[in-house]
Amino acid sequence: MKKSLGLLMGLVLALSMLTGCNNISAAQAETDETSGARYVQNWGLWDALDYYNTGTFNKANWTNGGMFNCGWNPNNVYFQNGKMVIKLNNQWSHGKPYSSGEYRTNNTFSYGTFETNMIAAKGDGLVTSFFLYTGNPWDEIDVEILGKDTTKVQFNYYVDGVANNEKIIDLGFDASQGYHKYAIEYGNGYINWYVDGKWKWGVNNAGFNAPYGKKMPSHPMQIMVNLWPGTGVDSWLNHFNYWGEKYAYYDYIKYTPK
Repeated sequence: MKKSLGLLMGLVLALSMLTGCNNISAAQAETDETSGARYVQNWGLWDALDYYNTGTFNKANWTNGGMFNCGWNPNNVYFQNGKMVIKLNNQWSHGKPYSSGEYRTNNTFSYGTFETNMIAAKGDGLVTSFFLYTGNPWDEIDVEILGKDTTKVQFNYYVDGVANNEKIIDLGFDASQGYHKYAIEYGNGYINWYVDGKWKWGVNNAGFNAPYGKKMPSHPMQIMVNLWPGTGVDSWLNHFNYWGEKYAYYDYIKYTPK
């Protein structure tokens, strides 16, 4: 009886220790998620976006708030005919009157070249994007097609949450009418943007298109794409009115490390 009791107590203690370890692990994972701590991938990435690759990407299921007038609904990101589609519709989501989608990598990536092949959505108040982002500290590098004029592209970057580095470039084509390649070359102290393999704009901390010594993004970042309608930013995007579903299309996402 004593032997059985001792064995039972041992099993209870072992189970308690195992459960405790699992709880610590879950709490740590939650802390890592909220703090933005993610694995830094130092090898290349090529995804043809033929299917939902959960080992590499995830679909957002929340809302950004602020100027974003939609919730991220995983059902609004889907794969069709060898392409990834992001759909914007008027379904309520996360307390917002519209639903759209955001697709992002699980890992972060340091210096290198990032590229996608995409078709933007046309319409006042819309933004179709391809960008790099890290939450804390907030570094970001953007390629944004504003739906109000899809013959132009806006480049931008943030350092410690501070932006005001926008540059609008004429594309020479309508980004909503066909696939075009958009690339970000992210290096130590510099950024270059390319469209269809041609250099379009660049900045560095040595004084090229930015003040000498200006701080540049320097942290590993996730790769992200999304489509969203703005609210309260009519001077930037024009006023958004819903006249039916809108779509952005992505053919692939690629990363080449330095």
